[in-house]
Amino acid sequence: MNSATFTKALVGMQDDLLRFAYKLTADHEDANDLLQETSLKALDNEDKYTPETNFKGWVYTIMRNIFINNYRKMMRDQTFVDQTDNQYHLNTPSESYADSTETAYDLKEMHRIVNALPKEYRIPFSMHVAGFKYREIAEKLGLPLGTVKSRIFFTRQKLQRELKDFV
Repeated sequence: MNSATFTKALVGMQDDLLRFAYKLTADHEDANDLLQETSLKALDNEDKYTPETNFKGWVYTIMRNIFINNYRKMMRDQTFVDQTDNQYHLNTPSESYADSTETAYDLKEMHRIVNALPKEYRIPFSMHVAGFKYREIAEKLGLPLGTVKSRIFFTRQKLQRELKDFV
């Protein structure tokens, strides 16, 4: 594929690439930036494209990889590392005393409501809160998966109804 054919194929894909970029970013300006960066990278790496391969797939892969790399960089930039000598930021409580007592009261109320439930609802819900997956709960209790899901769902609904005054 010569340079003119390569450029023509890339320009012909711009609308499709923009739609794909919007699906990835869900923002028009970010999608346009991603499209521009992808087109530039494809043009810079034209010599690495082998004519026997799928051109459209090659360009889409470039776009997806750029998006993933940008996302990872953004997540890394948002990570806060406490480098103070006494780790002041890590040891600072995030809630005030009043908030923590309200939280403790809410937890007591939640425990009261859950403990008042019949055993067939209380046990699956407690296991789910403890981190068990639906399938694991079903296997341990010898129940169908749908039954476990519905019991947890009904328990959540009951908690929401009972706790609506506390929110």
